[in-house]
Amino acid sequence: MKRWGIDLGGTKIEGVILDEALRPIIRHRIATGQERGYGHILMQIKSLVGTMAETSGLDLPEQIGIGTPGRADGSEGVISNSNTVCLNGMPLLRDLREALRMEVRIENDANCFALAESMLGAGRDEMARPGVTAFGIILGTGVGGGIVRDGRIIRGAHGIAGEWGHNPLPGEQAKCYCGRRGCVETVISGPALERHYASISGRKAPLREIVSASGRDEAARKTIARLVAKFGVALAAVINILDPDLVIIGGGVGNIRQLYSPEARQAIAGNVFNRSFDIPLLPPLLGDSAGVFGAALLAGPPLIAQY
Repeated sequence: MKRWGIDLGGTKIEGVILDEALRPIIRHRIATGQERGYGHILMQIKSLVGTMAETSGLDLPEQIGIGTPGRADGSEGVISNSNTVCLNGMPLLRDLREALRMEVRIENDANCFALAESMLGAGRDEMARPGVTAFGIILGTGVGGGIVRDGRIIRGAHGIAGEWGHNPLPGEQAKCYCGRRGCVETVISGPALERHYASISGRKAPLREIVSASGRDEAARKTIARLVAKFGVALAAVINILDPDLVIIGGGVGNIRQLYSPEARQAIAGNVFNRSFDIPLLPPLLGDSAGVFGAALLAGPPLIAQY
């Protein structure tokens, strides 16, 4: 069967159709236009699905997968905690089913990333074995994550499995948008690192400049060293509970090479229960396609049967 997916982002909406071998037949992007409101986004998604059908020459599918920031709760899929703020409080699942006249499966974008990278990307070989668990990390403007086991997303009783970005970090007190203090997201997200650099250097700089200057700028070096140390503490808490077989790191912060260094592994090992960290830390392979590929994988049976 062919699988259709939509990645609903803050600035763009991307669609893909995957063939039976999970290769893209067509990919297409349009602007989200969130400044024009919720109704406009619904019409943009409907328009994109129509364009994909017309361009590919395929009939509309019976179901489609959609990845979106935030959570979709209840039978109507009411959205919360989305940085596309006009979605919050809206019954997105119900409204998309009505607009598209097909079955819709909605999933958090971090879960879509974890599913795609574990089954089609960096974790593909590892996940070929039964019983393997992958933890997929998003480190970017925010911090999130998803858990995949045997080709299936683990959602948990409240739908928040993998949301390590809102675990508290010992000794940290920065306010988080969630209403708490010291969340992982307030310490190792991209904006948090930029704020820390500015606080100790007196200068504002984008993260890419901080990273490139870390070999000659003491404040930049300390910022990256803080990232590695706090990353170790934060991830160790997940390892102690989940103990996955592999970890895949995505997002803009995930491109920082020091996160894959021996120092990072030591920082993790120093905070886990058994003082050992023996699983792979993997960079993603699918680039910015991971989200939309993961959304497409929602539209169909789990992939583990293929392995």
